[in-house]
Amino acid sequence: MNEDIDVDNVRLIDADGSQVGVVSIAEAQEMADEAGLDLVEISPHADPPVCKVLDYGKYKYEAQKKANEARKKQKIIEVKEIKMRPGIEEHDYQVKMRSVRKFIGNGDKVKMTIRFRGREMAHQELGLRVLDRVREDLDEEVKVEQFPRTEGRLMTMVVAPK
Repeated sequence: MNEDIDVDNVRLIDADGSQVGVVSIAEAQEMADEAGLDLVEISPHADPPVCKVLDYGKYKYEAQKKANEARKKQKIIEVKEIKMRPGIEEHDYQVKMRSVRKFIGNGDKVKMTIRFRGREMAHQELGLRVLDRVREDLDEEVKVEQFPRTEGRLMTMVVAPK
């Protein structure tokens, strides 16, 4: 900014946004002083560097405002968890699927968990069948990020919106 710019020539853009051309740094600083504004280096890696005549305080304020607006608009993806059992009944399954569709619609990932108790551990294919059915029912809406895998008494699968 202003006297801290350490080059001989710069490509200058004046206060109203029109391009002046390549001028010496002294001439550019003089034009900024006449306008009562600051000379700010916009693109230091260009050849020659691009400088603009503008109000630096206003420029910083606008940049901060844009950053805050971008932060407001970004969506934080959460991982929601739906727990089921291998012998889940039809109505319970439909209720769980409604929740999964709502989470997917909001842009969140969903971790499907099948919990085995007691002798159910001997019939893990039942849990796999439930997760396969989930995958088939949601085929158009989701992509599978983590295919079903068993960790102790839990079988998990993670799906995300397409």
